[in-house]
Amino acid sequence: QVQLVESGGGLVQAGGSLRLSCVASGRIFTNYVMGWFRQAPGKEREFVGAILSGPTSTHYAESVKGRFTMSRDNAKKAVYLRMNNLKPEDTGVYYCAAKPIGAKEGDFRSWGQGTQVTVSS
Repeated sequence: QVQLVESGGGLVQAGGSLRLSCVASGRIFTNYVMGWFRQAPGKEREFVGAILSGPTSTHYAESVKGRFTMSRDNAKKAVYLRMNNLKPEDTGVYYCAAKPIGAKEGDFRSWGQGTQVTVSS
């Protein structure tokens, strides 16, 4: 498994932007699909997006398409989530996760501690 540490959360007004970062350590970073998830208060954790190797290998939840963009820098063992036009419903704890390439869909085995994103109206 890999160890993951997120950063970049904070408080932002609706319509604003944030960039989350996740840095990995441990195993070979390029062997993993990287994902972002979020959990709002009182709700189940939900999928936000995932990236395999580059910008054309991304997949997003419908609720964030066109507003959120994932990228990764394999040399830095980092994955990023650029969030634009934020809405109050984007509020939650955002988690970075890693899934071994070839593992079944949803089988994210490594998780970060989470970073809080709060969007005020």
